[in-house]
Amino acid sequence: MTLTIKDLDEIERIVDERIEERTRNLPSKDDFFTRMDEVMKELKAIRENTIVLSHRVFNHADRIEKIEKKIKSALST
Repeated sequence: MTLTIKDLDEIERIVDERIEERTRNLPSKDDFFTRMDEVMKELKAIRENTIVLSHRVFNHADRIEKIEKKIKSALST
């Protein structure tokens, strides 16, 4: 049994319908890249903020250690 042109057209129609159905909710290429740009900007800001905060924490740790040493030496005298 061979497929007729009508059969092939019907297969093509069914495949097209299924593809359309499954890709209906996907964003367009422009929408996707626009959203990804927004996400990447947020990620960059978060990383920069993390770097600044980690530097502050490091400085605080040094200051706390110095203060603890002074308190210990003051208490021991």
